Order: sequence, then C-alpha cells, then structure tokens
Amino acid sequence: MLLGMVCALCSAVCIGAASVLQAVAARATPPGTGSGVDVALMLRVLRQWRYLAGLALDAVGFALQIVALLTIPIYAVEATQAGSLAVTAVIAAPVLKVRLRASEWTAVTVVCAGLAMIGLSVGAEGGSEGPPALPYALLGTAFAVLLAGAVAGRLPGRARALVLGFGAGTGFGVVSVSVRLIDDLAPSALAANPAVYALLLAGGTAFLLLTSAFQRGSVTTATAGMVVGETIGPAVVGVVWLGDRTREGLAVPAAVGFAVAVAGALALARFGEAAADTPDGTSPTPSRGD
Repeated sequence: MLLGMVCALCSAVCIGAASVLQAVAARATPPGTGSGVDVALMLRVLRQWRYLAGLALDAVGFALQIVALLTIPIYAVEATQAGSLAVTAVIAAPVLKVRLRASEWTAVTVVCAGLAMIGLSVGAEGGSEGPPALPYALLGTAFAVLLAGAVAGRLPGRARALVLGFGAGTGFGVVSVSVRLIDDLAPSALAANPAVYALLLAGGTAFLLLTSAFQRGSVTTATAGMVVGETIGPAVVGVVWLGDRTREGLAVPAAVGFAVAVAGALALARFGEAAADTPDGTSPTPSRGD
C-alpha cells in the first residue's frame, strides 16, 4: 500500500508539472476549426516543445498511476491526481513569476491534509472484477465523451471550457477504471477485452478535449470541470462494483480526506489561469476569476 501511495504522489507531481507546460503550449497555438474535437489541433500543439515535454511527463505519470491503481483503491489514486493541482500551483509560481496568495497556500495545505488522511486510512484494492457489463459501459462512456466534446466545442465561453474540462476528466476517469479491468496482457485477451478499447478511446479523447479547453477557454473553469469529472465517478465505481475498501474502522476519515482533497483542488483550480502565458512566452498578470 505504501508503494501505491508513493507512486500516486509521484504521478501527481509529474502531471502537475505537465499541466503548466501544456497550458502554455495550448495558448500559444493558433485556433483551428472551432470544434471541441479539432483533431488538427493536436498536430499543431505537437510542434510546441513545451507540449512535448508535458507529454513526456504525462507518460511517466501514467506509468506510475498504473502501478498505483494495481495496488491501492481507485478513490485514493483519483484524489491524489486531483492533488496535482497543488503541484501545478507550486511549480507555476516560480516558473511563471506569479506569487501565490495566502488563500492559495491554504488550499495547497488543505489538499496535502486530505491526502494525508487518505494515506493513513487507505486499504488494499478490491478484488472484484465488477459486473460483466462494466467494460462495455466504460466503452459506451468513452464514445459519449467524444460526442459530447464535439457539441461542447461550439458552446459559448465559460460553458464550453467547463463541459470540455468535465469531459476530459470523465475520460481520464474511464482510463483509471479500465486499467483495473485489464488483468490479462496476452495479445488475444487484450484484443477481446472492451476495457482496452475504452482506455484508448477515452485517453485520446480526454487529451484532445483538455487541450481544446486550455486553448479556447478559461484554464480555471476547465480545470475545475476536469477535477470533478475524474474523481467522483471512478471513486464510486471502485467502492460499489470493484470492492475497494478502507482499513478497518477508517471509512469516515477516508471519506473526509477525499472530500477535503477534492475541495482544496477545486479551490486551487482558479490558479490554473496563471498557466496561461501569452503567445510570445511572457507571463501576464493572472486572472483572479473569469
């Protein structure tokens, strides 16, 4: 369990640092078709070295996340991933020359306190494989996220960023649950497992929607939507269908820690706007609200 929490925390550090790099690269990329699923956008941002560096960090973070998902419950992993916003804020402050306010330092502390509570109460991951329909439900959810993103890309202003961010978070959540449902790595087994296709579709869609949200809307609003989308659903699935539990008698501290960590992350979501550099690479005064 200790290894799982360490891997989850290290994953959060990688993802938090990647978010800064990717938000800067996305804002420096010219807009395209105006669709929330503008595939050409990915080709354009891949010309940005910051985005490539962010992808490399994401890859390391995802590998660590897989180890965590195979050793500790999903709710612990997802709360830790939400805590990556604290990492984003701390890293963005010196990199982008933005000063954290007292309220933001408080939110960082709250996230850390919530994760500490989870770490002390987390139990072993559940041994259940869930109902037989779960992999197909994940695949259907991945398709739904893709279709919703196409529609959301045409919404106005804040609504667009919120829905795109929530869609991206839901996609990342599908990835987390799918990892738990892939227990046989033989090629024939992988080809027959719908969870594999759900993972691939949801992961690609999530990256595309989040990049679009960062480029064409408020990073603050998009990040808040992502935090909600990637934490609540997977945690419920893990507890209800996959058998995730806490240590004996520590269910309440785990639930409180989860709520505290997510609340602190949502409070920090507004700091995501600091990651939005101007196209020439300079750092503007961050927006405190939208």
